[in-house]
Amino acid sequence: MGRAFTSLERVINLEAKQGYQDKAVVGGIRQFAAFWIDQAREEAVDEVDLAFIEQVAEALRDYSRMSGREAREKQVAEVRSRLKARQERLKGMPTVATPKATPEPPARTPVPRPTEPRPTMAEPVIVEADPEGLRQSVTEIKGVGPQIARYLSRMGIDTIWDLLYTFPRRYDDYTLLKPINRLAYGDTVTVIGTVWETRARRARDHQLVQTVISDGTGSIQATWFNQPWLAQKLRAGMQIVLSGSVDQYLGRLVFQNPEWEPLEMEPLRTRRMVPIYPLTKGLTAHKMREIMKRAVNEWAPRVPEPLPAGVIERQRLYGLPVAVQQAHFPDSQEALHRARKRLIFDELFLLQLGMLGSRREWQSEPGVPIPRDADRLAAFTNSLPYELTGAQKRVIGEIAADMARPVPMNRLLQGDVGSGKTVVAAAAMVLTTGAGYQAAMMAPTEILAEQHYQSLGEMLAPMGIQVHLLTGSTPAADRERLHDALLDGSAAVVIGTHALIQENVRFKRLGLAIVDEQHRFGVDQRAALREKGLPTSDNGMQPNPHLLVMSATPIPRSLALSLYGDLDLSTVDELPPGRQEIKTRWLRPSERERAYSFVRSQIEKGRQAFVICPLVEESDKIDAKAAVAEYERLQNEIFPDLKLGLLHGRMRADEKEGAMRAFYEGKTDMLVATSVIEVGIDVPNSTIMLIEGADRFGLAQLHQFRGRVGRGSEQSFCLLLADDVSGDAEERLTALQQTNDGFQLAEKDLSLRGPGEFFGRRQSGLPELHLASLMDMEMVETAREEAQRLFAEDPFLEQADHALLHEQVTAFWDEAADIS
Repeated sequence: MGRAFTSLERVINLEAKQGYQDKAVVGGIRQFAAFWIDQAREEAVDEVDLAFIEQVAEALRDYSRMSGREAREKQVAEVRSRLKARQERLKGMPTVATPKATPEPPARTPVPRPTEPRPTMAEPVIVEADPEGLRQSVTEIKGVGPQIARYLSRMGIDTIWDLLYTFPRRYDDYTLLKPINRLAYGDTVTVIGTVWETRARRARDHQLVQTVISDGTGSIQATWFNQPWLAQKLRAGMQIVLSGSVDQYLGRLVFQNPEWEPLEMEPLRTRRMVPIYPLTKGLTAHKMREIMKRAVNEWAPRVPEPLPAGVIERQRLYGLPVAVQQAHFPDSQEALHRARKRLIFDELFLLQLGMLGSRREWQSEPGVPIPRDADRLAAFTNSLPYELTGAQKRVIGEIAADMARPVPMNRLLQGDVGSGKTVVAAAAMVLTTGAGYQAAMMAPTEILAEQHYQSLGEMLAPMGIQVHLLTGSTPAADRERLHDALLDGSAAVVIGTHALIQENVRFKRLGLAIVDEQHRFGVDQRAALREKGLPTSDNGMQPNPHLLVMSATPIPRSLALSLYGDLDLSTVDELPPGRQEIKTRWLRPSERERAYSFVRSQIEKGRQAFVICPLVEESDKIDAKAAVAEYERLQNEIFPDLKLGLLHGRMRADEKEGAMRAFYEGKTDMLVATSVIEVGIDVPNSTIMLIEGADRFGLAQLHQFRGRVGRGSEQSFCLLLADDVSGDAEERLTALQQTNDGFQLAEKDLSLRGPGEFFGRRQSGLPELHLASLMDMEMVETAREEAQRLFAEDPFLEQADHALLHEQVTAFWDEAADIS
């Protein structure tokens, strides 16, 4: 019959012999069920057997909760009946014929055994799924009145569904029972014993209740503070379960304010992994657990299952009702792990389905195929004064292949600072204009737009392509002429700022839209440029231009798959030859004067310097350098003979442009700035970057600051002045000092700070993940593969079996912006 089933038969026979007191095994029948089910699954012979095992396990788990001999006797009889029926069914099963050459006797073909315990594939149906009921107010839960509902609402919990998806922030594991004579100081344990005596007394300004508990191996005192009613509850002779940390008082081991409950009660607070929930004022931990227990018992079985059976089978996942129940009140660490695995998979799966839907929506619109003109590309690359890197050639090939298709390209081009992304964009413009279409590039600042205008103008001039500039500073007359040229098609390439997306800017045949430093733009602004597409075609549909978004902030692959899953990804991961590495040094505050001397020596050589401060103005709450005060101090006390500029986010747009322009044109020797300088200025003559309060910035941001220098032929330097270095800050500064590789630093930054801080939610358009981590590359890729498989079968999730999944994807993305 198999070890598991033989063991089960012995246990229920012993339980009946002992009078159904739930003492046949240590820990009770419920605890036995948690161990039995995995062993039984391995001995299952077919899918029917698996379903039988799940039903028996559920009956065993219910057994300990039953009150009264009659109910327990009936449950044991039911399990016996099921076991007998299984034996009869197996007797009638045909055996597999064995070839004569094989000496072994015939045997049934076993179900393949997975490397981990087989998950629930078909949980016993206790109640029907009730999605409408789950949308009811939390007041439908017994014990939740208007006042408790208001407390819960403060935590964002208004419906039963909200309640079920408010998971514990941690668990106290009390599952390991220990005899009193083996307790040690500092243990977090559970003991079962008998109350010998209880007494109450007053000590100074508080009341004490002290109880002595014995389990036959020894005794221990438990003390509660300011809970006088316990003296009436904890009577001599009562059997209780005690859980908590073992403390020490006057050389003796004691419990201070432990959790307790009578032995016959269901172990909600003790003898198990106790969930610790987030709380709010007015709501105690004990009350929150009681509410959760009622909600989970009644409503977790009614949670509908949105995942297709094939996904659950392939990924060996718990069913959702079981996952929700085990995530709140796990039977074991293994059960908790598998419950979280299921819930994490769900979040990433919904994320990827939304990404694929966005991609499908974009590519469902008609595009304009731009042929790959190999001769024209060769002429362009031959006109350059340098050889393209292998990475640049590869990425140009990827973009050219995309643009040749009749669907719009939607590609992210990322590369480290100085990797040569602009020449890649120029190659795409060469192909676009060669096919008779227009190209537009939008940059976040006027000075960056001007830099692109100059560099692209030089690159494209040998090809006979004139580049135009449109910004807020463009004179009115020039602006009108350029508007007309874009409308009649005589202006083939335009570089600009937000001015490009004004209503009166129209293109005749826009075939390529490029967004530089794309994370500096809002979602609507990026979409506005994309929608400046071609005239409506004969079939009434407006073709979309090809879209290329560029970023100098390297993104780890795991994050790119999640943040930009609807875009194809190209990476320029090779720097041009001859580019000098920026020398980086981490300095203590005591070395500030030394840093100033070095800065002065560079400026005396005709170079320029940046000084970055964490704050705009001084704050009583934050001890950090402020740009305004530091500018005045440096100008008046440290460098009175030099010309300094100031740049911060509170300045007017024209003031910012003026400060950057003065530095760009060499009119100021030093620019004191806040993080507003992170992106948007390229000054080849600047060779020194001094960062105050470097410990207050993330790695990616520090690397971007450093990238503002090293643009010319001279050796450049980055000095990191840290106010207070400990923990993660030391790791960041050490990593920055050791490497100039932005991709290595991005991975390190992601591991230190997590995805929520790596990119802001508002800019990324990413739905909030409650359990999943975008750093879990394996799970991200698994979810993406399953999403792609499902999408290939039912891209609109129109099949009846996918209706609930469609609803959940929509709800999941409701608050997330279109990140394309």
